[in-house]
Amino acid sequence: MTTTLPTYFISHGGGPWPYMEEMRPMMRVLAESLADMPRQIGVTPKAVLCISAHWEENAFTAMSSPQPPMLYDYGGFPPHTYKVVYPAPGAPELAQRVVALITAAGLPAGLDAQRGFDHGTFAPLVVMYPEANVPVLQLSLKTGLDPAIHLALGRALAPLRDEGVLIVGSGLSYHNLRMFGPAARAPSKAFDDWLQDTVAASPAEREARLLAWAAAPSARLAHPREEHLIPLMVAVGAAFNDPATCVYHEEGMMGGVTASSFRFDTQV
Repeated sequence: MTTTLPTYFISHGGGPWPYMEEMRPMMRVLAESLADMPRQIGVTPKAVLCISAHWEENAFTAMSSPQPPMLYDYGGFPPHTYKVVYPAPGAPELAQRVVALITAAGLPAGLDAQRGFDHGTFAPLVVMYPEANVPVLQLSLKTGLDPAIHLALGRALAPLRDEGVLIVGSGLSYHNLRMFGPAARAPSKAFDDWLQDTVAASPAEREARLLAWAAAPSARLAHPREEHLIPLMVAVGAAFNDPATCVYHEEGMMGGVTASSFRFDTQV
């Protein structure tokens, strides 16, 4: 494969929503955007590298199991959601390649043969690739959630785009579990307006703004803790100078949240 694949930052929705009939209607717009990603990409990736907001380690850690298990990292959902299986194969050889790229960039990295897919990975991927026929590798964030380190991680991973690997940062553009519904309207809109301007800026300005994201309007209301924003840094770091396209935008998710997802690609 010689195509340079795009990178994505996706808002992955709430919990195991694709497996819940009662949640799917409120996630319809998000589901449509996720289901459209294979068409946007235009080719079947060799593998998906997913950087999930729901995994943090002291060193960047790649799953190395050839058949990863499931990790039901949520609470209060119906019993059947603790039995769902997304049976995509792992990518142990790619895991070795990922660790080599990260360590070559002077960043700490390791492997984990036991870790399973968390909902930041399996929830969006079951919509994107419902047949689970594309290998999936999950990569952790690094504790401390330093934006600069995660931008550097993205730069280290960039060669994978020419090797058929789709890089997906999976989080949420707004994540305040104590402020959903109508209370989320103002802060999520303010932060999303800033985010739209930021990803559309020139590469140098985009990176500078992301490094200073905590000074954005309503930043700490939108992200009291930034683990759901940091996957964006990886997608941007791997995209170099590529422009951004907003591929999902909604102003009423979960009763009031403004949320977005972005593709970074030379083809806009």
